[in-house]
Formats: sequence, structure tokens, C-alpha cells
Amino acid sequence: MNESLPLFYIARHSETAWSLDGRHTGLTDLPLTDHGEQNARKLGARLQGMSFAKVFTSPLQRAKRTCELAGFGNVATIDNDLVEWDYGEYEGKRSPEIRANWPDWELFRDGCPGGESPHQISERADRVLNRVRAIDGDVLVFTSGHISRVLAAQWIGIDLWPIGKLLMLGTASLSALGYDRDRSRPALHLWNETHHLD
Repeated sequence: MNESLPLFYIARHSETAWSLDGRHTGLTDLPLTDHGEQNARKLGARLQGMSFAKVFTSPLQRAKRTCELAGFGNVATIDNDLVEWDYGEYEGKRSPEIRANWPDWELFRDGCPGGESPHQISERADRVLNRVRAIDGDVLVFTSGHISRVLAAQWIGIDLWPIGKLLMLGTASLSALGYDRDRSRPALHLWNETHHLD
């Protein structure tokens, strides 16, 4: 990894009751669990000593609290485009419940009735990436799991379907997007790092 090139770090929010339960949590504003708060502090320990030109966070409390406990609450800027996918009618449901009525449903291909389409969330991710690319230096964002996968797909220029479903992310994980050595193309540098939670 060429340290002179900027990196875009993505921290997924820590554990909530619904992430633990496998429920689609879009705009429902849930707090972290006690275990989630502990893991957010561990994420902070992982990030200790790193410096960022800019830090952004989703306005949802699970991301904001993770950001605060990780030690960046006083420098973070709220970015409304970092909220999780709007799941519409599927908010609070688990994938098996959804597939009981729509057996071949795939979020990254089909989106959600009454919520966002893959095209809509990709446009939102592009707005985030345009802001990140304009910053001179490393950037850190605190956000949610599915929007993080969309950010990665848009960064490296790969169609959201089917890559989105293959980019698994744990809570309180850290990922990093950047460039190859001569900055001729975007690259994925780190994905779903969770060893700090062990």
C-alpha cells in the first residue's frame, strides 16, 4: 500500500438489537447495545494514532454514537447521504420473511417497495464519494452496512448487482478504499477488518 495516496476509511456502526437479530434497519433510529458500545470503543482503539483530514458520520444515532465512542465525535460532520438504505415496506423484517413472499428477492438488484431502488442509493453514494474525492488527505466515515457496500461498489466502478451481496460487513468493522500505486484506478485496500474486536 502506497502511504502517500489518500485512503477513504469506512467504519460500520457497532451492534444494535436489530443488527444482532438480522432485521433490516434502515431509517429506524436504534441505539447501540451495551456490547455494541464496548465494541465501538475497541474500534476507537484500532483507529488510535491515525489522523484524518475530515470525518463524517450518518445522522442516525447508531453511527453517531459509534463515532463518539471511537473518539471522533467532536470533529465529525453530519452527512445525511450516509444514512442506511431506505428499506420501505421491508423495514424491520428479516430476509427469510421477505423471501416467503418474494422468493428470489435480492436487495442489491431489486431494492425495496416503498423505499430506495439500487439506482437511488447509488446516486446518493456518488454524492458522498464526490465530496470525499475533493478532500486532500485521508477521510473516515461512520455509517451502516448496506450503504457501505454501495460506496465500495461505486468507488471501484463495479455494478452493484451482484457484487453488493458478496461484500459482507460485520458491525464495528473497518474498511478502506483507495487507489493502485500510480492512482490510475480505484482499489479496495481493506475490507471488513474486525480483529480489534477479538
